[in-house]
Amino acid sequence: MRIITGSAGGIPITVPRTVLRPTADRVREAVFSILGDRVEGASVLDLFAGSGSYGLECLSRGARRAVFVEADRSSCQVISQNLAKARLSGGAVAGSPVEAWLRRAPAERFDLIFADPPYAKQRGDRDWNAFLLGSAEPQALLAPGGLFVLESFAKGGQIIPDGAPWQAVDDRRYGDSLLVFYQLPPADAPAPHAPAV
Repeated sequence: MRIITGSAGGIPITVPRTVLRPTADRVREAVFSILGDRVEGASVLDLFAGSGSYGLECLSRGARRAVFVEADRSSCQVISQNLAKARLSGGAVAGSPVEAWLRRAPAERFDLIFADPPYAKQRGDRDWNAFLLGSAEPQALLAPGGLFVLESFAKGGQIIPDGAPWQAVDDRRYGDSLLVFYQLPPADAPAPHAPAV
């Protein structure tokens, strides 16, 4: 794996041994092609950061700040090493389970939020997609007009829980991976009409 382009373009990314499913370069390249100029000057949140590939790519492309949230201690060390190797500033590593970090998240808004949680492939696996899309915290952390990019197992799909305000504005499939780009409606958007009884 490598940082694709920008100030650190071409620099290899070390992947922790605990990361069983790193996001492939071609997938990240497609994601950032879609994001385009949104990255420049953005404040970025990378949840379930793993190697930190999304946040590192953002910083290389001119993002102002990136917060990497990762529970695994060795992965946090690798992210810090990747930041140093790429000589990227503006990165902050938060060693914490994502759910706990979200509960005590700072009063900050992010222009881009990435989440690549463990896939729910079997009965009994935690459905992180439902948690992230149904929780109030990610909604509160996304800046007006921002994008939430959620990666999941393509076969499972992503279902927005009833009452959650997310709007899917784009989706792409790459092999076993499904990436969906979500936005929140503007604060002054009219409420949907109640169905006639």
